[in-house]
Parts: sequence; C-alpha cells; structure tokens
Amino acid sequence: MANHAPIELGKFAPYQLSIVSNTVSEAIAREYRERFDLGTIEWRVMAVLAWHDGEGLSARAVARLTAMDKVAISRALARLVARRLVLRRVHPGDKRRSVLRLSAAGWRIHDVVAPLARAREREFLQALDTDERRWLGRILDKLMATAG
Repeated sequence: MANHAPIELGKFAPYQLSIVSNTVSEAIAREYRERFDLGTIEWRVMAVLAWHDGEGLSARAVARLTAMDKVAISRALARLVARRLVLRRVHPGDKRRSVLRLSAAGWRIHDVVAPLARAREREFLQALDTDERRWLGRILDKLMATAG
C-alpha cells in the first residue's frame, strides 16, 4: 500500500493566492470581455503597456512583467495589434527589436476598464480593515519580490 500525502489545498498558500486571484480577475474580466471582446491576457498586456507608457516595451519585457508565457503574450499582442489597440514600431536604436505602445483606441478602452478594475479591487478589499489592507500590501510586495 502506497503512502500518500495529499496537500491540504485549503491551507496551501499558492493555491489560496491562485483562487483569490482567479476569482477577482474573473469578476473584472467579465466586464471587459463583454464590452470590448478582450481576453484576460490581452487586458493584462494593455494594463502593463499603460503602466509603462513612454518606455516602449518589447514583447519580452511584457512577458517578464506579467510573469506569463511568452507564447500567450505573443498571441495576445498579435490580436491587439490586428485590432489596432497596440502599436508595434521598430526600436530606433535596434532595428531587430520592436517597441509596443497603446494606440489612441487602446487608451480609450483602458480608460474605461481601469476604473472598473479599481472599483472591483475596492469592493474586494472592503472585507479588510485599514490595517489589514496595509499589511496585505506589504505582504504581497514581499512575496512578489521573492517570487521573481
């Protein structure tokens, strides 16, 4: 008879973080999927490009900043470029590299979705008091620093 040691997922931090993330992300995703026909990865790409506006990120940088699969990022970028929500230009200092930025149309969508995302975040965090929210921020910052 084999000895099994199943993980008690309800108390396993990576699982708990994943469930919380997926639940909150899906609530936000429903809105931008229905209104703008955007997938989760596409929205995350747009959010990262907005956050780093002016830097002109490469696809590799977007993948690193989202901690997502490069192939998935590449597909999302191809869809966003085809829809003219993201502009892809040649890097001025390196003709082999491309630089990505939100287009005016991409910014219009971003400027609708971002406040919706912030509102969902506020609703979600209402379960915590002020000190707990501050601690959660510190804990997440620490975990993100060690995860990368």
